[in-house]
Amino acid sequence: MDSTPAQGEYIVVKAKDNGVNVIGLTRGQDTRFHHTEKLDRGEVLIAQFTDHTSAIKIRGKATVLTKYGAIETDA
Repeated sequence: MDSTPAQGEYIVVKAKDNGVNVIGLTRGQDTRFHHTEKLDRGEVLIAQFTDHTSAIKIRGKATVLTKYGAIETDA
């Protein structure tokens, strides 16, 4: 069994405009950016929470799908 509750959970990000940024943030005492992807309109990224990724930040217009439902970003 995983020690991290979010371990293995996935999200799907579908870009609605060009230049959507998806940024992975680290776990631990110092939260830092550890990975960035740039998506163009229509591109899809499937991201997973891991031992290293505790949060995912999305900049730009996108649809985000999680096990909790769909979220539309405003900008």
